[in-house]
Amino acid sequence: MTGSYAVTTDRLTRRFGSFVAVNEVSLQVARGEVFGFLGPNGSGKTTTIRMLCGLLTPSSGSGRVLGLDIARNQEAIRQQIGYMSQKFSLYGDLTASENLAFYADIYGLPRAERATRIDALINLAGLHGHDRVLTAELPGGWRQRLALACAIVHRPQVLFLDEPTSGVDPEARREFWDLIYDLAGEGVTVFVTTHFMDEAEHCNRIGLMYGGRLVALDTPLALKQTAFNGAVLEVEGTPQELARATLLAQPGVRSVAPHGARLHVIVDDAMLRLPHLAAALQAAQVSGGHIEPVEPSLEDVFVAIVDRYLEKRPTLRDESTNC
Repeated sequence: MTGSYAVTTDRLTRRFGSFVAVNEVSLQVARGEVFGFLGPNGSGKTTTIRMLCGLLTPSSGSGRVLGLDIARNQEAIRQQIGYMSQKFSLYGDLTASENLAFYADIYGLPRAERATRIDALINLAGLHGHDRVLTAELPGGWRQRLALACAIVHRPQVLFLDEPTSGVDPEARREFWDLIYDLAGEGVTVFVTTHFMDEAEHCNRIGLMYGGRLVALDTPLALKQTAFNGAVLEVEGTPQELARATLLAQPGVRSVAPHGARLHVIVDDAMLRLPHLAAALQAAQVSGGHIEPVEPSLEDVFVAIVDRYLEKRPTLRDESTNC
């Protein structure tokens, strides 16, 4: 592959009839990078990744993976990448070892290498001693690690992971990301889609998708430092809906969003607004009201970027509900 990029797109677009699922997305992913594609469900992440994997043909624009044109070299791309789909795709009535052997055969792994490679992947996935258990009987986190092992059985240079940790518990998610780091340390480019904001913190860079459009692209730290304009106040109080409605009615408040059991309030000036918001909550008889400034999370950044974007493109508020 020429150049330093494993993945490039230029105004990549995909339409389904009159609906534009991906709209002129341009990005570059460096070799060996862990690149996160972040956004809510339906924002165009999966459609983009399916085009990059040679599973969908772009309506317009262009893209290259490992130097190969995604519209013209789809079969060649599929042979050189690893792909773990959003939907679990292994065979439940096969054991872990049998699934690995099946994918080794699909990718044409030389027979002389198969036993050694399969054993190494079983150890990588932490399935040693469970490799003869039917896949359907494995816990969810183990099945995800097995799916990852099957995706890299042929040693791909680029690995596409589409929502790989959906439906697994937090501990399993952490273990899965440890495997991603190990692969990146070996030089594998990892392109991962997720709607978990905390997972995006683990990426070298992230692209924020909304309504089929790429609305921001940078490192997590840079997005927090440069793309976020304002301050965040964390608010605790009950009933939460009353607190939210009260805060939204106050001057200087840009948005209010749930953040666990608390609310995150984006304001123009924390020190100026804090005492007025506290007084408003007290007047509304919100009990246990407590406010303090906090550092913005990626979720706060995403909310702020989308709100700012929609101010410029207000029609997308209605369109985005159908994406």
